[in-house]
Amino acid sequence: MTNIAICGANGKMGKTIYNCIKEREDCTVVAGIDLYTEQYADFPIVAKPSELEVKPDVIIDFSNPASLDGLLEYCLATGTPIVVASTGYSDEQIQKIKNASQQIPVFFTFNMSLGINLLVELAKKAASVLGNQFDVEIVEKHHNQKIDAPSGTAIMLANAINETLDNSKHYVYDRHSRRQKREKSEIGMHAIRGGTIVGEHDIIFAGHDEVITLSHSAASKTVFAEGSINAAVFLKDQSAGLYDMSMLI
Repeated sequence: MTNIAICGANGKMGKTIYNCIKEREDCTVVAGIDLYTEQYADFPIVAKPSELEVKPDVIIDFSNPASLDGLLEYCLATGTPIVVASTGYSDEQIQKIKNASQQIPVFFTFNMSLGINLLVELAKKAASVLGNQFDVEIVEKHHNQKIDAPSGTAIMLANAINETLDNSKHYVYDRHSRRQKREKSEIGMHAIRGGTIVGEHDIIFAGHDEVITLSHSAASKTVFAEGSINAAVFLKDQSAGLYDMSMLI
């Protein structure tokens, strides 16, 4: 049995994670962390990690990048593994996550969906076959409450493609001010925000007289919740290190 604490417990993702966990037999929620401490289930919710009365086996963080420092401080002090599932981290924060993984088990990925991580592998394969003969454009769509743009997933996809192509590409995020033809060395990224779109990502490989599109669409937040729970159960018995979804595929 894996005892889990949910950071962001009163958010939409936090409650989705709880609803998924209560249907499973291999894990349970023992605590929540949230600035809003209203209790809605049979576990306590505290405002910050240092107020936890019981040490969880793993913390799942689906909150906000602002929570990172407090979480890492607690996890490093107590040796608690952490699944970092929020998005919008700065380069400095990502480095802190990587530094922490030298002392504790850390699971970090820009997207917890199994399908998205399969999409990454398919994109890398496509890039290796098509090389520089095809232009690459990434279009991502999310709900109107999402703060960061482009999404962390879009950046993850672009990085995977770029690494396959020996990091020969640079990213162009907007074209409205660029009065020039597209350069071969570009990967274009475009963000759409509207309504309640959970998450859609299209990778467009556009060549001479043919276009190949790889797509993923999430119909609900459950796919991300289940991914983070699987990561937590996996992480419980791991040694210190940085882990990601490719290790579960």
